[in-house]
Amino acid sequence: MPSMHTQNVECARDIILGKIGAHHPKVAVILGSGLGGLSDRLKYPVSIPYRELPGFPAMTVAGHRGEVVAGNLNGVEVITLRGRTHFYETDNAYPLKTMIRTMKAIGVETLFLSNAAGSLRPEIKTGELMMITDHINYMGFHPLVGPNDDIFGPRFPPMGDAWDPALAKKLKEAAQQQGIPLHEGVYVAFRGPSFETPAEIRMAQKMGGDAVGMSSVPDCIIARHCGLKVVGCSCITNMGAGLSDEKLSHEHTLENAKRGADNFEKLVAAFVTRL
Repeated sequence: MPSMHTQNVECARDIILGKIGAHHPKVAVILGSGLGGLSDRLKYPVSIPYRELPGFPAMTVAGHRGEVVAGNLNGVEVITLRGRTHFYETDNAYPLKTMIRTMKAIGVETLFLSNAAGSLRPEIKTGELMMITDHINYMGFHPLVGPNDDIFGPRFPPMGDAWDPALAKKLKEAAQQQGIPLHEGVYVAFRGPSFETPAEIRMAQKMGGDAVGMSSVPDCIIARHCGLKVVGCSCITNMGAGLSDEKLSHEHTLENAKRGADNFEKLVAAFVTRL
């Protein structure tokens, strides 16, 4: 008998397919803190609250609305996910697994991940975008711990191409076409919910990190496990602790995300036409 998780994925798949009708999205975008405005750019949108989808995350963090929005972006069918589970909220990986695996089940092939992040390099400034080329999981948490869900993917998924190089090339081309500065770098994920200390920021720099945040790495791992290709970028909302005099807070993050949101939306719209 299928597990409750598998049943949730199948049920959520059927609900979404039943509601989006003629839409057949091949790309899904998880929208990070302050970046939900991309959904408002979709033509012919169909919205489904997470609460109507069994096993999907319950939103507890400001800036994450908690809804699936399918529609047409720049002539391409896409599906956006306004909100995600963060592992400073819970130890339970299944809501995030359900959300991402449901995308695979409805026919999505590419997952675009976005987040708000702190810069570890002075040349990557607030309001700018950084394409994620690789990641370091410093959460002390892995979303695939426990019995493997064999129906979705292998016990030991390789992560050598976690952030797909071919998709990264297309994202760079889209940025160049739009005249949008796009940095590249390694994203370091801490679990949170506190912001990092200056000493932790210095450690992350020495480990080879270029930006730091509290999400996206579990999303990438789950997506690669079930066969989705992954690409993504960070919207820089602050400098890491000790690198500037700014006072860090979630409100500060949301406010500064607005500075990069327009370029983020233009970048994704240009990128999807290249798939």
